[in-house]
Amino acid sequence: MTSRRRYLGGLAALTALAGCSTGSDGAQSVREHPSGEGIDSQPALGPAPGEAEGTIVAFEDPSCPTCARFERSTFPQLRSNLIDEGRVSFVFRSIPIIYDWGEPATMALEATYDRDESAFWALKSHYYAQQDAFDSDNVLDLTESFLADETGIDAAAVRADTEAGAFQDAVDLDLRASESAGVSATPTLFLFDADGFVTDVSGPVGYDSITGALGL
Repeated sequence: MTSRRRYLGGLAALTALAGCSTGSDGAQSVREHPSGEGIDSQPALGPAPGEAEGTIVAFEDPSCPTCARFERSTFPQLRSNLIDEGRVSFVFRSIPIIYDWGEPATMALEATYDRDESAFWALKSHYYAQQDAFDSDNVLDLTESFLADETGIDAAAVRADTEAGAFQDAVDLDLRASESAGVSATPTLFLFDADGFVTDVSGPVGYDSITGALGL
């Protein structure tokens, strides 16, 4: 889904829906590529980034409907077939660029990740599964309720940190990386094979587009 935020307004749009612009970065590793700035501090599933057959760096927004479709249709296949099998590393970076409630949701994700990684992934999935229920007025209430009911972390503390902007530096890091990498829509995935950067894909990306690009 295309961003409405001014900070991305001057960036060129990504070329194609499912891939397909090979960048000028050559064979940059994920740690050298702009999308990988600060990658060791990011939530990741599978092997360490850069150490598997493939690495995916995904820029998403919890308020983005296209990201929710990716979460429902493509991500489960990636996880069961490639990530859990140790063939691909998946790195998630949340950038609040679509609807207003994505900003506190992104901050809550950072506050949750700081406390418990499994709770982070659960909250991320919850935002996408119940996306239509969220808005700017209720996002903090619903987030706190979910964390209190479904995880073992201190939900009230997450809410307090979210309201205080306690993890703004972490949010800014992802925004800076997205801007440096030329992200103008969510989801945008940067794909790396064992040799380095392959391509970026955006929009309702399909499983076959990803595996084809990575040669898996």
